[in-house]
Amino acid sequence: MRILKCHMLAAAIMSVGFFSTESRAQRPVLPGTGSEIVGVADDFEDPAWNYVRRDPKSTEDIDEEQHGPMGRSTNGRWYEGIKRGHPDVVQRVDTPVGGIEGSEGALLLRSKLTGIPDEPSRVMKQDDFVANVQYRLRRQIDVAEVPSVTTRVFLPPVSEWEKRSGPHFGFRLALETTAMVDKEEGFGIFKRTVRELGNEIYWPGMFIEFESKTRSGKEHDYAYLRIRGNQRGGDFKGPQIGTTGWWTLGMSVTPDGMVHYYASPGSDDLTEDDYIASQFPYGYKAERFRTFFYNICSADDGRTWSTSFIVDDPKVFVVRPVGKLATKGTANH
Repeated sequence: MRILKCHMLAAAIMSVGFFSTESRAQRPVLPGTGSEIVGVADDFEDPAWNYVRRDPKSTEDIDEEQHGPMGRSTNGRWYEGIKRGHPDVVQRVDTPVGGIEGSEGALLLRSKLTGIPDEPSRVMKQDDFVANVQYRLRRQIDVAEVPSVTTRVFLPPVSEWEKRSGPHFGFRLALETTAMVDKEEGFGIFKRTVRELGNEIYWPGMFIEFESKTRSGKEHDYAYLRIRGNQRGGDFKGPQIGTTGWWTLGMSVTPDGMVHYYASPGSDDLTEDDYIASQFPYGYKAERFRTFFYNICSADDGRTWSTSFIVDDPKVFVVRPVGKLATKGTANH
């Protein structure tokens, strides 16, 4: 099996990626620009790296059960997503060939029971693995600081992928803005829902989408990046994935509240040539950056494992740090 030859679809992405926002957008900022924030991401180099599970995992988005306390890494940099729970496998492994120079450790993420444990739904579900950015900093990052995140992701050979069409992996941000939100007032029969200005959290990002020839009946398997999302909240198609192995993904947020998406095969730093699109997802203009996280998706059929993805060296950067924010080095300009 193979994935079709890579084609970046630049013209098509430009036409669907901007919609009416293009003329008002600030210039996109390359993820990795500025200074790295110390102590909020991970390189997985410590041989003693470990994740403490506290099962059963949280399933709040399905049955409103949180099952606390949540799982956490022993270095305090990762925690279980309260909505969907952690992946079934969170394991430090040797860095696959072709990774970042000098890297000896990376992180394997894999799941089988992505819904309610021991109650397979046979409908695609997902687990969350969340970086502990906001709580380690003890504050959110204002978009005026121009935050960005980069990560490396290892895609196994296509023969090892879950034979399922749909999303397999996600790399996403947690952003906040001020918007009209629903709020419940009163009690019992006097309860009502009103709309008022409030804090809205949303989660733009990129998904690795797979079209399995086993399911589609097509001659070849096919994979691409699906971008979340456009102004109306819909996802749109990004670059085709033409090769497995290491990929570098990145997103940045500019002071106008716009999200910018980049991706490239290989483990090298991103460049301007890796630009995909810029958007105001859901029509929102981001005001604050909370954190980033990974999604692991599976069929949730009780027997089939998800595709095994390995991540390495996620980093958070700011161009204009303010307040007590420890940074180091200078990245892309």
